Amino acid sequence: SITLAVASATEMTAHMAGRLQRPAWVDAMREAGLAESQVQDIARRIEDRYVDWQEATFPGLLGNVIAGRIANRFDLTGSNYVTDAACASSLSALQIALHELRSGDSDTVLTGGVDALNDILMYMCFSKTPALSPSGDCRPFSTRADGTMLGEGIGMLALRRLDDAERDGNKIYAVIKGLGGGSDGKGTAIYSPVPEGQARALRRAYEQAGYDPSSVDLVEAHGTGTKAGDKAEIEGLHLVFGEYAGDEPWCAVGSVKAQIGHTKAAAGSASLLKVTHALNRKVLPPTIKVEEPAEAIKKSPVFYLNTEARPWISSTKRPRRASVSSFGFGGSNFHVTLEEYNGPNAAKPWRALPSELFLFCADTAETLRSQIEMLPADVQEADFAFRASETHDTFDASAPVRAAIVAQSPDDLIAKAASVADALQNNEIGVRPLKMGCHVSLDPPTDGKIAFMFSGQGSQYVGMGADLAMAFPEARTVWD
Repeated sequence: SITLAVASATEMTAHMAGRLQRPAWVDAMREAGLAESQVQDIARRIEDRYVDWQEATFPGLLGNVIAGRIANRFDLTGSNYVTDAACASSLSALQIALHELRSGDSDTVLTGGVDALNDILMYMCFSKTPALSPSGDCRPFSTRADGTMLGEGIGMLALRRLDDAERDGNKIYAVIKGLGGGSDGKGTAIYSPVPEGQARALRRAYEQAGYDPSSVDLVEAHGTGTKAGDKAEIEGLHLVFGEYAGDEPWCAVGSVKAQIGHTKAAAGSASLLKVTHALNRKVLPPTIKVEEPAEAIKKSPVFYLNTEARPWISSTKRPRRASVSSFGFGGSNFHVTLEEYNGPNAAKPWRALPSELFLFCADTAETLRSQIEMLPADVQEADFAFRASETHDTFDASAPVRAAIVAQSPDDLIAKAASVADALQNNEIGVRPLKMGCHVSLDPPTDGKIAFMFSGQGSQYVGMGADLAMAFPEARTVWD
């Protein structure tokens, strides 16, 4: 199945409706006393400013055709449709996707949000509410927050029941544990969020998940950057999380809108992707542009604003847990809870380091050369880190001959691999220096102790182990 979020009109709606206003233009010009030849000529010129009607117009006019065309291209035979919950549309589509899986109607559901509509009408709508930032920036949960900025995006996720995904060997990034939805009911206004309505969705999500908010380490908030909206959201979170408040804040809060703006129907998808990768990488992601947190955060006994990437250190007694909130005009509230996956199908993170380490081992120098020559041919940037990690899994430190190459890109790997292979073929290891980042040993490994040398006290600084813990699970595990 495919269920997508598409809020309001799509790109072609204004164009196609605009063309149909010709009678109004003609009447106005006739009333102004223009000659009929001028009236018709001007009307034609205006009409030419709009896109022509054609067979392919509907995909840009009717929201559901977006899901329909994807189902057509990939021959998806489950249901296909879109849902509109304004800026909460992505999570409303997610709720339907979960229903499809729970009922057994589908074994796989594609879901997410699509929003590429930022025309003059959309800017007018947001400026009249008013929600747009006069300073032209989006700073959620900051004392300088003065509104939001509009973005565009397409965010897509593939959902399956966990047992099916494990059985079929799918890469798994995270597990959804619960999703709660709720309305503001008899709220104060179309645009004014109601904390109690948001809290209602949160409570339903945690009831479904089977755990309470005290075990949640990260909340990706709706966080649009409007003072009233951010304040109401923190109040709503406190209504639920505040029941578990202790001596100091424990839960990071943030919003991806600081980086990409408010993508409206696709906003929830962006938040879901951010949190899914945060759980997969075991990294707490930053919210940028915050010089000083808003008062609601500074005084919070529960939440702190995470402003830089940090390793997600967690006790092994329970999984890492995160949540995502999404709210829409008209009082649509959604909250989804997620948990890390550490099973055999856990997806390996994408590349995050400037360089990657490739390791090789063999019984003879000739076999080692063959291995090094064969590897770079099909290594691409997209799987660069993964291919490097594969060499770690097969490396034997006790092998008779060994090599290591530190490469910054596939091209760098090809050049360095060719250099090492050439030196091996010509028996030049130890005779002439290799390229920087290339290391070869043709001597049997020796038993001995490893010593680490650390620089003096003057170079120490807070957080100096963070990069290591974010890049290497073995390092982070020590802190866990």
